[in-house]
Amino acid sequence: MQEEKQRVILVGLNNTGKRENIDIKASMDELNKLAKAAGAEVLVTAIQNRPFVDVTYYIGKGKVDEIKQLCETLDVGMIIFNDELSGSQIRNLENVLGVDVIDRTILILDIFARRASTKEGKLQVELAQLKYRLPRLIGLGKQLSQLGAGIGTRGPGEKKLETDRRHILKRIDDIQRELEEVRRTREIQRGRRIKSELPIVALVGYTNAGKSTLLNSLLKMSEQYSNTREVYVKDMLFATLDTSLRKLSFPDKLEFILIDTVGFVSKLPHTLIDAFKATLEEVKYADLLIHVIDASNEEYNLQKETTLNVLRELDVESKNIINVYNKVDKISDMTLIPKDENSLTISAKTNENLNLLIRYIRKRIGPQIIEIDLLIPYDKGSLISSLHDDGIIIESEYAEEGFKVKAKIEKIYHHKYEAFQSDVVE
Repeated sequence: MQEEKQRVILVGLNNTGKRENIDIKASMDELNKLAKAAGAEVLVTAIQNRPFVDVTYYIGKGKVDEIKQLCETLDVGMIIFNDELSGSQIRNLENVLGVDVIDRTILILDIFARRASTKEGKLQVELAQLKYRLPRLIGLGKQLSQLGAGIGTRGPGEKKLETDRRHILKRIDDIQRELEEVRRTREIQRGRRIKSELPIVALVGYTNAGKSTLLNSLLKMSEQYSNTREVYVKDMLFATLDTSLRKLSFPDKLEFILIDTVGFVSKLPHTLIDAFKATLEEVKYADLLIHVIDASNEEYNLQKETTLNVLRELDVESKNIINVYNKVDKISDMTLIPKDENSLTISAKTNENLNLLIRYIRKRIGPQIIEIDLLIPYDKGSLISSLHDDGIIIESEYAEEGFKVKAKIEKIYHHKYEAFQSDVVE
C-alpha cells in the first residue's frame, strides 16, 4: 500500500540584513526537492524578505497569519521551514498555525532515517536525531510525546525517545559506544588495506551529482565487472546513504579501491556531520579524492563550495583532489567550466572522458605505502603503539640500543618516524 503524501507548505526567510552567498530561490528549490524526497506534496512556497529573524516565530507575525489562512484553505498538514528553528519557535508556530512544524534539519534527518539500511547507518541517524532534540526538549514537548507516521516522526530512535534528559543522554552514550566498535572494525579493515597496498580513491560531492553513476561506469570498465557489484542509482537527493567500496582493476596493473560516499547538501546539519564522521573517516584515509560536480546545475559553484566546506570540517581539504565536472551531456556551453590541471569534464552516463579520468587517477595515486626500518629507543616506546595505528609492523626484535622494527606505513605518516629510520624501501 502506497504511503499517502503529506500536504505541505515550504517557508523561507530571505534575511536581507545578513550577507549570505546562498540564493534564496535556489535554496528553496532545493528544499522542495528534499521535501519530495521525504514523500511530501508541496502546495505552496512562501518567502519573506526581512532584515532580521523574529525571535518568537522566526518570520513576522503577519506572515504567520497569512500562512495560517493558507493552511485552512488548502487543508495543509505540515509547514517546513528552510532554516533550523529553536524549540520555542516550533512550539509558538504550532500553537498559532494548528499544524505540525518542522525545519530543514528535521527534514534531512527524516530522509536519512528512511534511507539508512545498515546497522551503522541507523545508529548514526539516531545519534543525530537525539543530539538535535536534546537542547529542544522544552520546545518540542508535543513532538516528543507523539509517535506515528509522517515526516519527522520516523527513525530508529523514535520508539526509544523519552522527554527525560537523562534517558536521552544515556542512549547517546550507548550509541557512541556501539559506533566506537564500528570504528575499531574499520581500523582493522584499514590495516588489511595497507597490507594489500591498494590505494583508496573516494568519490565526494554534492548529493545527486552523479557519484554512484560514476562508480558503476568505472566498474563496468574494470576487469572485475559484474552487475551484482553495481551500486543503487536514482535521480533524487540522498539516493546513496551508506558507504560502498569496490575494488577496480585496469590494464597495466592499475588497481585501487573506489569508495562512494554520502552526498552533501547546503546547510547540512552539524549533528549529521558529527554523527557520520565514522563513515566519512574513509575520506580522511583516502589517497585521492574525486570531487564530482554537477556541471549542468546552475548553482554548481555554490554546491562545489558546500562540499569544500564539509571537507574543511573533516580537515581533508588539502588532500590530493581531482575536480570532475559531470553531466556535460546535458550542457551546450562548455566555456564556463574551469580548465586547469586538477579539473576535467566527463559524463558518467555516456562515458565521455572516463578513459581520461582513469589516466588522471593512474598519474595521481602511484605508490602510497612505504616500507621502513626503524631503530626506536626504549624511552620512545610509545611510537610502537603509534605504528600499530598508522600501519602494520612486519618484524620486530629487541636490540641493545632499542626496538628494531620493520613496518609498512602510509606515506602521510612518514614524518613521524623519519628521525628513527635506517632505510626506506618503496
